[in-house]
Amino acid sequence: MKTIDKALIKSIYKKRNENSHKGNYGHALLIAGSKNKMGAALIASKACLRSGTGLLTVSIHKEERNTLNTFLPEAMLSFRDKPIDFSLFLGIGIGPGLEQNKASQKLVHSVILKAKSLVIDADALNILAKNQDWFSQLPKNAVLTPHPKEFDRLFGNHVSEEERRSTAITKAKNLNCVIVLKGHKTFITNGLDTFENTTGNSGLAKGGSGDALTGMITAFLAQNYTCLEASILGVYLHGLAADITLETQSKESMLITDVIDNIGFAFQKIQE
Repeated sequence: MKTIDKALIKSIYKKRNENSHKGNYGHALLIAGSKNKMGAALIASKACLRSGTGLLTVSIHKEERNTLNTFLPEAMLSFRDKPIDFSLFLGIGIGPGLEQNKASQKLVHSVILKAKSLVIDADALNILAKNQDWFSQLPKNAVLTPHPKEFDRLFGNHVSEEERRSTAITKAKNLNCVIVLKGHKTFITNGLDTFENTTGNSGLAKGGSGDALTGMITAFLAQNYTCLEASILGVYLHGLAADITLETQSKESMLITDVIDNIGFAFQKIQE
């Protein structure tokens, strides 16, 4: 197992070219949020833009357009009742705040069938867990980002972290996907290679942290990192931003919005 440290990150990270424009850094799509869970969409979207994607479109319900426009005017909107042209996007994330109703289930299945470079999180993972026959339809190198309870819903109950890691390796290999098993020392595997993260703290043990990570990984996919590279970068920088947040907040008081505001300082750290 490899350790995700600064040396590994520096070998993956692509320094931004001064002679470039937004088209060089990809177009990301986030399918997130619902009438009762718009915060998840806002968190994921801001983290995505803070992580360097050139363009971001967010698929939401039309009634919530003012919420997103006010919070994050840099994002473009796609309304949930309109068809999606998946060819426009290099990185797609689905799940934060999506809810698990019939419409969401239909949407998740459609995205699984049509999308490439896909991050699946939160409610989308729970929908996938209820439809196990969809596993065979996952796009190659999809990124699944479960916390332990979501992992057990997907792959059965486990009694230890060691058991989950062993299952993650087997399932990632069989499904040809990347699994990001979130937690203390987040574990990443594609079934062949395994990685353990070294950044982050218990201040991230709050709602919204996973939504931000989804946005970050999606941003790196849009910037043409491989699914494994995007997962490694996202997890490390997410944790590093949380560690930097401890300079001004405590583990008890930090909010995920504080962490997102420190993503830029995390980038500066790996560029030193």
